[in-house]
Amino acid sequence: MTTALATPIKPRNPVLVWLVWPLLTLGIYFLVWYYKIHKEMAELRRDPEAPVAGPLLVMLLLSWTGIAALISFWRTGTRISQSQESAGLTPTCNPLYGFLLNFVFGLGILYYQLELNKIPDRLAV
Repeated sequence: MTTALATPIKPRNPVLVWLVWPLLTLGIYFLVWYYKIHKEMAELRRDPEAPVAGPLLVMLLLSWTGIAALISFWRTGTRISQSQESAGLTPTCNPLYGFLLNFVFGLGILYYQLELNKIPDRLAV
C-alpha cells in the first residue's frame, strides 16, 4: 500500500481557471486564484518570507502601470519553478513561456496552472 504525501497545492482544472471562472465572475476569480496559488506555494516551500498578499496587491493596485503586473506574473513563473523543485520535480515551468503566452488570449494562466498541477500529481504517486 502506498501513501500519498499531503500537498498544499490544490490541483485545479486549467480551463476552468483560465477561462470559465474569470468569465463568470467578471475577472474577480483571477485575483482569488492568484492569491491562492501564492499561499499554497509558500506553504509547500515552508518559506515564511515568501510573498503571499504582495503579488495580489501588485495586481490590484499597480496593474494600471502595466509593467508591475508583468513583473509580478514573471516572478510567479519563477516561484512555480522553485515549488516544483521543492516537491522533488525537475523544474519545467519557464517564466518566459508564461510571460509570452499571457499575450495570447491570456494563456499564461493556463500554462501556469498546468505546471502547478504537476506538483500534486507527483506527490500523489
